[in-house]
Amino acid sequence: MISVLRRLASFDAVLAGAALALMLVLPLIEIVLRPLFGVGIANAPVFVQHAGLVLAMFGALVAERGGHLTSLGAGFAGARDARVRQAARWYALIASALLCGMLAQASWTFVTAEMEVPRAIAYAVPGWWFMLAMPFGFLLLGARLARRVECAPLLRWLAALLLPVLGWWFAGHFDGQTLALWPFAIGLLLLLLCGAPVFAVLGGLGLALFWSEGQPLAAVPLSHYQITVNPSLPALPLFTLAGLVFARTGAAARLGTLFTALFGGGVAGTAIAAAVLCSCFTALTGGSGVTILALGGLLLPLLMKAGFPERRGIGLVTSASALGVLLAPSVPLIMYAIIARVPINTMFLAGVLPALVMVFFLLVVGGFLRRGNVAVDHAETAKSRPDFAAARRAAWAAKWEILAPVVAVGSLVGGFATPTESAALTAAYALLTQSLLHREIDGRGVMRALVECAQVIGGIMLILGMALGLTNYLVDAGIPDQGIDWVQSVLPNKWTFLIALNLFLLLAGALMEIYAAIVVLVPLLLPIALAYGIDPVHFGIIFLANLELAYLTPPSGMNLYFSSAMFGKSLREVAVSVLPAALAIFLGVLTISLLPFLATWLPSVAGL
Repeated sequence: MISVLRRLASFDAVLAGAALALMLVLPLIEIVLRPLFGVGIANAPVFVQHAGLVLAMFGALVAERGGHLTSLGAGFAGARDARVRQAARWYALIASALLCGMLAQASWTFVTAEMEVPRAIAYAVPGWWFMLAMPFGFLLLGARLARRVECAPLLRWLAALLLPVLGWWFAGHFDGQTLALWPFAIGLLLLLLCGAPVFAVLGGLGLALFWSEGQPLAAVPLSHYQITVNPSLPALPLFTLAGLVFARTGAAARLGTLFTALFGGGVAGTAIAAAVLCSCFTALTGGSGVTILALGGLLLPLLMKAGFPERRGIGLVTSASALGVLLAPSVPLIMYAIIARVPINTMFLAGVLPALVMVFFLLVVGGFLRRGNVAVDHAETAKSRPDFAAARRAAWAAKWEILAPVVAVGSLVGGFATPTESAALTAAYALLTQSLLHREIDGRGVMRALVECAQVIGGIMLILGMALGLTNYLVDAGIPDQGIDWVQSVLPNKWTFLIALNLFLLLAGALMEIYAAIVVLVPLLLPIALAYGIDPVHFGIIFLANLELAYLTPPSGMNLYFSSAMFGKSLREVAVSVLPAALAIFLGVLTISLLPFLATWLPSVAGL
């Protein structure tokens, strides 16, 4: 009986993993069939996009079960007083469960409207079959959040049953009516500070704004549907899957050996190798936190052996892991391209030179290349020169990992594949090379990678959908147009705007989750930047460079939390260790802002 219940409890992982597998296989079949027969599977891209909706909802359920739904931070839930902590946790869980019920009802209204005029995706399969994942997913999320309330088991089960239903009833009863905004705004701010999931706060704010105007609540799930079935969005989970496969095998160690041999084992060589390796690995895996977990245990001993104090070594690994956001195939880079409607291959090329600038500022301005900052062992200094013979051996051992970016970027920039097909090729390449050639991942490992990817990307896509609902309201309300008029009246020229933009993004990045920041802020700020004559590609690089810095800025600086857990140090110690690096990166951001050719030169040379 217990095993049956466990299997039922993991049905979300099965559905999410199956959706991700479908998103991987169909583009690969398309790539094979198109040259042979001139045509692929009818509407295969649309099937893949709708599988993304299933992945988003049931992947979010997997994330909740693992306790990985993103929140702003501890807030009141981290208070010293146990009663305050408990009250904050109760409020966060109960209110989130109610909001999930409201989102489920709004989603059901949206689905029933689609049922009345059904649209077939292909082969007579109606789209609303996939859309049903939204109301059911939100109801289950609400029930699971309610079950986390710490009370008697019977009360937990009652809360799981009643709270989402109560939220459903409230949304259905008051849908279309005009309700005051300020009580919701205060409650949601408190909810955020109590550690509630970010998606619940964003979704609740979207509902509250549409309520305040007496508009249909179905606009929020409509936005969630729109972004999850975006033609380019399937690239996100597929590139993430490829990165997770590399992160869970010996790829990190092989690349570490290669970079250390290339740059030498002394102070400068080890620092350069660590910075470049962390940046490239973050671009490949899609997450700087994954880089810290995968490479931290490898790089910190190497840095300490080269003479770096432990705090300086932690600071370098933590900060360098944030710098891969500008390198292809970084997930935030793709996300910006989707939201700003800029070609993904253009953004891939645009990020190369700015990424090198950021690494330069980290190492040189951050002081990591200065021998005076480390205790140099002269016996080790003799071994600090690059060893090209060892580098050749290491390159041969890591040849499949080295070729991964060529597969990812080359297939897309060369025009051989769409963004989704390029991502599918990269994911399949990672799975095949690590399972068949290196034999470091078996069938069970592949299934774990699928589920882990669903867990990571499901929570992200849920945040994106809720954030887009909020953004759509702001755009409909004319906020960007009002913003252009106000900003131009306050900031007289482009250069003062760029400085103000960087300061604003620094603050926003410290308070917002990176993907929510992209979805909410890009549609609001991009029109203002365009009004000052700033190229959208240059603006995107400025935006993402600031978000790199946000990884190191509390309270939302996720790298600080990952490093604290990885190295067993307090959050304060890690924050102090990255201060010189954060200042150097900020100066790098300003340089990129003031020199637009760094972002636009390579795309222009490539004719993009």
